[in-house]
Amino acid sequence: MRWLRTWPESRRIEPIETLMKQDALSIFQAGVTAADPYLAVKRHLVPALFDPYSKVHLIAFGKAACAMAKAAQEIIPDGMMAGRGIAVTNYENIISIDNIDVFGTGHPLPDAAGLKAAQLIAERVQQAQCNELILVLISGGGSALIPYPAGQISLQEKIATTDLLLASGAAINQINCVRKHLSQLKGGGLAKLAAPAHLHALILSDVLGDDLSAIASGPTVADDSTYADAIDVLKTKGIWQQVPDKVRQYLQQGRLGAIAETPKPDDDIFKTTRHTLVGSNAISVKAMLQAARNLGYETELYSDRLYGEAREEAEKLAVHAKTLTANKPIALLAGGETTVTLKGNGRGGRNQEMALAFALAAEQHRLTGNWAFLSGGTDGRDGPTDTAGGSVDPDTLKRMTQAGINPIDLLENNDSYTALKASGDLLMTGATGTNVADLQILLIQPTLKIKKY
Repeated sequence: MRWLRTWPESRRIEPIETLMKQDALSIFQAGVTAADPYLAVKRHLVPALFDPYSKVHLIAFGKAACAMAKAAQEIIPDGMMAGRGIAVTNYENIISIDNIDVFGTGHPLPDAAGLKAAQLIAERVQQAQCNELILVLISGGGSALIPYPAGQISLQEKIATTDLLLASGAAINQINCVRKHLSQLKGGGLAKLAAPAHLHALILSDVLGDDLSAIASGPTVADDSTYADAIDVLKTKGIWQQVPDKVRQYLQQGRLGAIAETPKPDDDIFKTTRHTLVGSNAISVKAMLQAARNLGYETELYSDRLYGEAREEAEKLAVHAKTLTANKPIALLAGGETTVTLKGNGRGGRNQEMALAFALAAEQHRLTGNWAFLSGGTDGRDGPTDTAGGSVDPDTLKRMTQAGINPIDLLENNDSYTALKASGDLLMTGATGTNVADLQILLIQPTLKIKKY
């Protein structure tokens, strides 16, 4: 027997595509809520942690820094704070917090404000004594937010390198490998500066598989990669000759042993370093599965580690969806972080590109039934735009054509923002204050004649 997801009678005057897109948004919001950084810290930080120490230095950085710092401050015993805390976040997520200095800095590309904040953090942790605790709160985005170039490399040279990596389609682990070897804080650098003080990091993961060495480029975690690996990334992506001369020279000196490697797992500095994972993409995907079931959908976990080119993964999802028996409402859910290799000069991000590519793939492969697809960044910002991603339906391409644009041409120009804006399918959430990578929702319902109300 075929059946449909039912909605309250008061909402049935709306088109079914609109209702399904509202469901998709509700499921997405459940995933974002599950990554609430304030509650995550509250769940994992206990007062007993502070008992052995005389003072606590509070350092937070990442897109969730403010919420995490606020929660920690409420738990740290009175009188134990060693001066004012430091929180560094992107400009959209700044909030005022008592007894904590909050700094807004650039993301996804670093800026001068981030450099100043990184220098301040370095100075603070080096002041800590062996009987004191450095409590570090880390969330996604930290790599860009606290840039501290190594050697004689300038901030602009590091920004240029990061820009080339982002445009090349490099995976996040490849980008982090390079950044670790061009930084004084990443790749265990912060832990090295903190020794001999004790350091405990609470980490909100935005990395698939929750590899702690990859989150914010692992500033408090040992690094297994080498200078040779960083050079290999740049050469594999075809940008070795394009990066600034000082960057190439520094990496080559490191490979030859003239510059110390990043701290490795057997380094003594990690004997006084601890970590706790407080939130992740996997937790958010689990919350979405439950939210979809609560709305009456049969659920399928499509992938909890979605990666690869956004447009290619969109087509794979459309092809998979067509194999499903469309006799019941189904929710296909995924979490991960795709990539985009820039070939054009348009505007957008990986989630917008995936949404546009899915709309085109659904038409090409003739995906039937009523459907809605949403791809969004949990931080509320997709690439260098003001949107979290896109939410499309079977009429998306029609609306684009009626607006006088060619969606295929815009996709080839990496201009998904313009396409989705024209069809009214941008996903606008504003900054969420958290970041656990991306979430995808595909809702499918069988095509039935529905009584009009």
